Amino acid sequence: MPTEPTTSPPPAVLGPVAPAAAPGQAPPGPAPARTRRRGSGTIPGTSLWRLPLLLVSASFMVIPLWLLVVNAFKSEQDIRDSPFGLPLTRLSLRPLRDAFSNPDFDVVRAYGITLLFVLLVNVLSLLVSAPVSYVIARGTTRWHTALLLLFVAGTFVPSQVLLIPVVYVLKYLGLMGTIPGFVLFETALTLPVSVFLYSAYIRTIPRELDQAASVDGLGRLRTFQLVVLPLMRPMVATAVILHSLSVWNDFANPQIILGPGSGLYTVTTGVYAAVGKYSTHYAVVFPNLLLAVAPALAFFAVMQRHIISGLTSGALKGLT
Repeated sequence: MPTEPTTSPPPAVLGPVAPAAAPGQAPPGPAPARTRRRGSGTIPGTSLWRLPLLLVSASFMVIPLWLLVVNAFKSEQDIRDSPFGLPLTRLSLRPLRDAFSNPDFDVVRAYGITLLFVLLVNVLSLLVSAPVSYVIARGTTRWHTALLLLFVAGTFVPSQVLLIPVVYVLKYLGLMGTIPGFVLFETALTLPVSVFLYSAYIRTIPRELDQAASVDGLGRLRTFQLVVLPLMRPMVATAVILHSLSVWNDFANPQIILGPGSGLYTVTTGVYAAVGKYSTHYAVVFPNLLLAVAPALAFFAVMQRHIISGLTSGALKGLT
């Protein structure tokens, strides 16, 4: 007779076999359960105070900006009665139109003069600081390090401290109250930051590129112009943005070096010129302040991504 096939039970699935205990030792216990790690490295309880802290920090910037924008479209009486109020039915563009026709301050001319200063300072700063940074970054002696530290030390000296010595120097050179004197002083103020940023970025550029350029017959100057300088565009853009905002918002330096006698007003010194000698007309001050601040705010809002990308590109290049 045919025999029926016998089916054997499936083999049991065995887990990981624990290692046998050595003679004279207790058998190993079960493996400890894995503890779940907290994500993103957050500290417990930080969410409770983070939002209030951010709101308080933002209020220090939002409240002055609110006062500036709202009062630029209000009359003198509305500003004095309710500086924080927003009378929608009484807001008007007349204060801004009066600011453009103010006989004591020409806004359009001040824009042109300030833009000229921004352009000249950025061009001179790049022409001076970029080659110096290349020499420092490619140098291997202690003198190059000492030169870098000398420039970096300039970032710790406020420009207001230098005004009195600079005034004496400019008077001696006959440049006091002139555009060249002011542009040279502003350019000198940008050199510490420019040299620090450029030299740090150039050190992330491989030296093999310089060696390859020298094999092709290029000298150091041509190597810098044709090889290194084009690679510095992200950091150059960052420095240009920082210097442009610094020159645009500067008040003390043009007020003292140029002076009212020169007839040259920037957007910041022009606001001071528009203020009355014995009384302050807020309906004149706030529109002029808005016209002075609005281009800088718009420029920073549009170009802030270039600042971040320029400052981080050197670190990323160093890691690749």
